[in-house]
Amino acid sequence: DNFASPYQNMSARERLISILRTKKIKASSMPWTGAKAVCFTEWMWRSLLGHTEQYSSDGIGINKRAVYVKHGGPVYYIRPDHFERQKKSGFDKHLYPFLTPFVPTYSPKKFKEQFDGSVDYTHEREWRVPHDFPFEYKDIEFVILSDYKDMASFPQDLKDSIGREKFILMENYKLIEKLWPVHKF
Repeated sequence: DNFASPYQNMSARERLISILRTKKIKASSMPWTGAKAVCFTEWMWRSLLGHTEQYSSDGIGINKRAVYVKHGGPVYYIRPDHFERQKKSGFDKHLYPFLTPFVPTYSPKKFKEQFDGSVDYTHEREWRVPHDFPFEYKDIEFVILSDYKDMASFPQDLKDSIGREKFILMENYKLIEKLWPVHKF
């Protein structure tokens, strides 16, 4: 039973507001193991643009200590053959929420066929928490919105409770990258 059904018709903005109002991110089933977890990314600043283009310009940055204290940790990227061998010998079920397949483009054909192509999320530096993730506003390091229009229309009470200084606007970051493209390779 995946939590997504009540949220799947919501926009990214509506989901963000819902998460901030309830102060909870609900765990969902991980596609490979079926274990429930909340996923985070530890992206580097230079990959922010690509990440927001792939997912959304709406997001929350949570204090890493708060994630760790609530049983969070880095994902284990694991080859499918290692996963199968370990599963046969008694894989610890507490690790299941943290496992994700590692099938890069240079993998053997049989691995790519198993996953209908390559699977490589190592660039996201993913972290997970193996249950719903309750948080307090003090745990929020930043909130990302697309532009000033989004900031102006964002609920006043949330801006006041979180602190306007914690809001980052992607249009500002895009302008910086356009004027001083230091992160282009």
